[in-house]
Amino acid sequence: MSTDTVRPEPVVEDLAAVEPAPPRVTVWATFRDAPLAVKTVLAGVLVNRLSGFLNVFLVLFLGSKGYSKAETVLALGVYGGGAVLGVLVGGSLADRLGVRNATVASMGATAVLTAALLYLPGYGPLMAAVGLAGLSAQVFRPASATLLAELTPDERQVMVFAMYRFGLNLGATAAPLVGFWLYHAGNDRYVLLFWGEALIALAYAALALATLPAATRRSATDTPEAAKTGAQRAGGYRAVLRDRRYLRYLAAAFFHAVVYVQYLSTLPLFVEDRHLPVVWYTVAVSLNGFLVIAFELLVTRLAQSWPARITIGLGFALVGAGVACYALPIGAAAIVLGTLVWSIGEIIGGPTVFAYPGTAGPEHLKGRYIGSFQFVFGLGSALGPMLGGWLFIQAGVLVWPLLALGSLAATLLGLAAVRPAPRAD
Repeated sequence: MSTDTVRPEPVVEDLAAVEPAPPRVTVWATFRDAPLAVKTVLAGVLVNRLSGFLNVFLVLFLGSKGYSKAETVLALGVYGGGAVLGVLVGGSLADRLGVRNATVASMGATAVLTAALLYLPGYGPLMAAVGLAGLSAQVFRPASATLLAELTPDERQVMVFAMYRFGLNLGATAAPLVGFWLYHAGNDRYVLLFWGEALIALAYAALALATLPAATRRSATDTPEAAKTGAQRAGGYRAVLRDRRYLRYLAAAFFHAVVYVQYLSTLPLFVEDRHLPVVWYTVAVSLNGFLVIAFELLVTRLAQSWPARITIGLGFALVGAGVACYALPIGAAAIVLGTLVWSIGEIIGGPTVFAYPGTAGPEHLKGRYIGSFQFVFGLGSALGPMLGGWLFIQAGVLVWPLLALGSLAATLLGLAAVRPAPRAD
């Protein structure tokens, strides 16, 4: 069968085409007027990331049990693979079980598996638990993003996802500090650390069970009559794959993630190769964290009223420009300048990049559209370090302009994929 005959169903195009240019809204107004379920999810994102220090201490924990470096590196790969798969599974569970049940299952399983790592005998059972822990911890993310998209008015989608990202970034920044505190409070042993993470996850599971709705706006429309429509029969990830315009957006997200993650992998190798003091890498990472946490919500107050395709395209382009700056022959100043440029791109484009999947498809497929985006973004983040490292070995300093070409591809694909807002009559 020719693939040219397979087209998105009209309902996908019609519903996704409605992308009004929202008025500017404040952080406080968005949070104040949000339903309790949205506030719970925003708090839960922070808690989820705050308890996400397992991957930080996994290598140290396995080393303390006598496993080799190769075995600990493999464990990180297993955890990362489980996390990528968990994002895809989470989108499906959010649609099938509902956001509340998917969230409770995610956090409950994470709590049990994290605590179990302390007591499992042998490398095989440990690896199975590590992979499942990575999977269960990430099931929460597309479920929570789906609920935010469903319960937030269209004109506040970008701002609420800016708050969502604020929780992610703040939690990721604080998680290692919380982990180290629990480690030292437990007399430099891992019992309190792992049980602490497990109890944090379990506490949020209980909060989600008590406050999140059993049914959302989407599931309320899933009547037997609606199930007979072509839209419902075309449900699942197959419908996403038939939406060729959205596939271009997923490709853009993949290229963007590959380039974005390089500051965690290729940049430290580059700093070492250039014989620059390691402090400059620390400065770069700290600069990015400070700028995003301090300014993303403020900038989103202005950028939320811009056309989505412009905001996304500008964000992708600035990330590529910043990465390319690392190749400038100005020593450590290139590290600071490049990080400043791509951090501005992240601040401008990040909230809209994450908000768009919730409006790109039909109501009953929000979870699948969001889940597919987060899966592709996670896949790019997982493959990016390997690709960047290989390019660095082959091309040296030219790795940065080569990676910037990935951002150029993301920019062009994003501009082509994001549907423009309709004209106001």
